[in-house]
This record gives sequence, structure tokens and C-alpha cells, in this order.
Amino acid sequence: MTVKSSSITVRSFDPTLNHNRTGVYVNKFELVEKVATETNETKTAVEDILDAAIRTIQSAIAEGLDVKIVGFGTFTTIERKARKGRNPQTGAPVNIPAARVPKFRPGKEFRELFK
Repeated sequence: MTVKSSSITVRSFDPTLNHNRTGVYVNKFELVEKVATETNETKTAVEDILDAAIRTIQSAIAEGLDVKIVGFGTFTTIERKARKGRNPQTGAPVNIPAARVPKFRPGKEFRELFK
């Protein structure tokens, strides 16, 4: 399977990319390199911009705001209810407290890449 967005292409197996249990991924260093090449900017400038964008999204989400990037997706938070779980090692019941967690919902254009 090949996923292509503008000029960044990630294939299902490429020995030059990093691999984890879920498959191929692009780490921050590789992302910065690809964006710097595509935009003709320095890697330092791209990394600074990427860091600022991530900090801005994290701050907005922490304040309870949604961040919508048209064509990409929406970052939001959801409230998880308290629930009962089990310790996988002992099988003993465990109370899992309610929590507010971040969520990403891909936009229509992003989802279309996978059809």
C-alpha cells in the first residue's frame, strides 16, 4: 500500500525507514528533512516551526479548545468515564478513574487518501 500526500510518500515497507510493531512510521527527524527539502527551508527553521505548531496545538487542547486543520483533521478532547478493569498479571479488579484524553479525527480529504 502506498499513501501519497503532495510529495511525501510512505510505502508499507521501506528498509530505509524505521519500523515498529504497527508498521512503518516517519519520525520527527525524517519529517523535518522531508519538509525542509520540499519547502527549500533550513532544517533548523522547519524544526522550530514544527515545534511551535505542536506546542500551540497542545496548549489549545489543554485549554479545552478544538483545533481544526481543514483537509487534515480535528484535534479535540473526550471525557472517558470511570470504569472497572483487571490487572493483567494478577487478574485483580482495578478501578480506572475518569479522564480527559486527546483525540484526533482525520478530515475527509485525509481519509480519502486511503480509499
